[in-house]
Amino acid sequence: MAAEEEKKATPMHRKSLSDSSGTLEDKKREIFQYFGCVYHLGVNSIGHEYCHLRYLFIRGKYVEMYKRDPHEFPGIKPIRRGVVGHTLMVEELGRRKVNDGDLYVLRFYSRLDESKKGEIACASAGEARKWLEAFDQAKQQAEYELSRGKSARRKLSIENEVRRYANGLKKRIRIGQGPETLLRQSSNLGAVAKTDGVFGGDDGDAIEAHEWKCVRTINGIRILEDVADAKNGKGVIVKSVGVVEARADTVFEVILNLDKHQRYEWDMLTGDLELVDSLDGHYDVVYGTFDPKYLTRWHSKRDFVFSRQWFRGQDGTYTIILQLPVAHKKQPLKSGYKRTKINPSTWEIKNLSTTMGSTPKCLVAQTLEIHSISWCRWKQQRCSKFEKTLPYALLCQVSGLKEYIEANPLLKFESPLTVMQSKFSDVSLSTSDFEDSEVQDEFYDAFAGDSSSSDDDSPDDENDDKKGKRVKLKNVSGAIASFQLKKTSAPDANKELDSGFPPVIIDPAQFKGSLHHLKDDNDTNCWTSPSGEGFMIRSKNYLKDNSKVMGGDPLLMLIAVDWFKEESIMDKVALNPRYLVQSEAGKKLPFILLINLQIPAKPNYSLVLYHASDRPVNKDSLLGKFVDGTDMYRDSKFKLIPSIVQGYWMVKRAVGTKACLLGKAVTCKYLRQDNFLEIDVDIGSSSVARSIIGLVLGYVTSLVVDLAILVEAKEEHELPEYILGTVSLNRVKPECAISYER
Repeated sequence: MAAEEEKKATPMHRKSLSDSSGTLEDKKREIFQYFGCVYHLGVNSIGHEYCHLRYLFIRGKYVEMYKRDPHEFPGIKPIRRGVVGHTLMVEELGRRKVNDGDLYVLRFYSRLDESKKGEIACASAGEARKWLEAFDQAKQQAEYELSRGKSARRKLSIENEVRRYANGLKKRIRIGQGPETLLRQSSNLGAVAKTDGVFGGDDGDAIEAHEWKCVRTINGIRILEDVADAKNGKGVIVKSVGVVEARADTVFEVILNLDKHQRYEWDMLTGDLELVDSLDGHYDVVYGTFDPKYLTRWHSKRDFVFSRQWFRGQDGTYTIILQLPVAHKKQPLKSGYKRTKINPSTWEIKNLSTTMGSTPKCLVAQTLEIHSISWCRWKQQRCSKFEKTLPYALLCQVSGLKEYIEANPLLKFESPLTVMQSKFSDVSLSTSDFEDSEVQDEFYDAFAGDSSSSDDDSPDDENDDKKGKRVKLKNVSGAIASFQLKKTSAPDANKELDSGFPPVIIDPAQFKGSLHHLKDDNDTNCWTSPSGEGFMIRSKNYLKDNSKVMGGDPLLMLIAVDWFKEESIMDKVALNPRYLVQSEAGKKLPFILLINLQIPAKPNYSLVLYHASDRPVNKDSLLGKFVDGTDMYRDSKFKLIPSIVQGYWMVKRAVGTKACLLGKAVTCKYLRQDNFLEIDVDIGSSSVARSIIGLVLGYVTSLVVDLAILVEAKEEHELPEYILGTVSLNRVKPECAISYER
């Protein structure tokens, strides 16, 4: 395979189908192929866990798994086959310790049946991300084929979406370096993470009240202070920011790596780290020691314990949150060491747009909270005691990281997705082969098989088990100025709502929820509906220049908010005769959009938002297509923009301000009847979402959270975007949630 000609192909900048020659029917038949090495994880019929190296191929919506690379072994038959359906959900489970290595695990299941699940794993975060993109492409192919039986307008919409998603892509794409690298390298988080995604532009989709001021530059790293937060007298929030010539996937894995030999080369403070406990794929506890000889005021060795949470946003930005646990039973006080505290901090790593062929770059920012009177002195003079403190050592980590990667060229040049120019005739992967053999199993069904399958009963695997060998893992390879601050006009109600009906008068006094409306600035456990000016949405010219504008007033009116608790999950709230939608006043409303945010906890919570319109929805409008569309269409359109207006800075950094397509991030179930559409958002269906919501619940009584709900605009005729509804939640108290009555 090393002799094959290789070219770069970036998944976010792929060749459009419409640019190719041939008839429209020829364009429809173009199928993209992804292939590469993965680990297949599972449990066999006698309860033993297995981890097998496999070769995975995706062609259109079809998936095959092989024991060996079919390019090197022509004629080899697949051991598993399946179809990616439009109900497929892919959950990123984060890192998991498997035998002697750390793998990044992806779980597959159906939105309609979560009982059958399958898992694969990759050796790096970059490869996991690329497989996520590959399965997203396969899912869109399934949606496109399903659309052939729909209306011409619907077919054109999905066809355009598939073309846009495939922009810049060639026909056959390999993920990872393949077998040659497998033989050379062992599993190691310090290994290079492969990726070639380039993400564009903006810092967030909500306007944040930060005012960062540069106070010093050190070795090409800017150190900034949030002077707006400092005015509150709650300590000092500072961050160090630098541009690193590597991909975000690579930097993320370097920061997460606990190997001391690598950390010694860039981290002068926390080089000696060891894993104490792994709570899930996105959360662990770490113990560290250091000998602060350069900190002259200390004469004893120090140790510390902190927790780490991390996740990757839909835009590819990695966030790592470092906090201080109160204590951990596995790591008691150690003789000869004095337990100290490391300042809570966060890392954010975001890819920067670069031209094709140029060195990839990412923006790395480390933010931390400082409670030190020497900070102000250090800003004003070069020499001060601050340079001999832990916060200063932490701020210098970005500089050390930048220099370390600069000194290691292999971290910069990673294996790209490879376009195979040779013919694929040796491998049985044509669409006709799938259709002739009537492959009907969903992909997660094919992956969830037990040891009765040929995958687990292979002679190779049996011999390994008899010898008692373990599977050896191989390395498979808020700047406001950046936006147009022009405010968009309020949505055209006559376009989205049916102008043939006279508007009804909505009296908010008729609708009561368990949370009351905000009375004054000191009120708590309440809600209000802000304007859309705090959110950035897509402008009319977004497809040309990616420009965004401030949102206008929401189309729908927020009439009530319920805050429920219950041992089991609460769904289909709109059908419950005890609550708003089935009340006499609710039945008279032309249309109600009910958003049920299901929050996993003990007990479970549900935050239910009721938005109403004064006229029926225009069926030919964007909102009408969303309300009466298919679930897969709704999943591709349902967007939420979060913003922590007031609260602990670390929670702000964790939640962020980037828009999120909820249907792609978590499981959403839709109920369309009579005059309402209910959307049940299962936050617990994503390990990343569970991690974030767990952090939020710890500080929720001190938070003011703003949310904006949109139907995402992707086509020229759908722009500009408009805000469907908003809500501001003011210091909600979990203990004040009422019991849900069924």
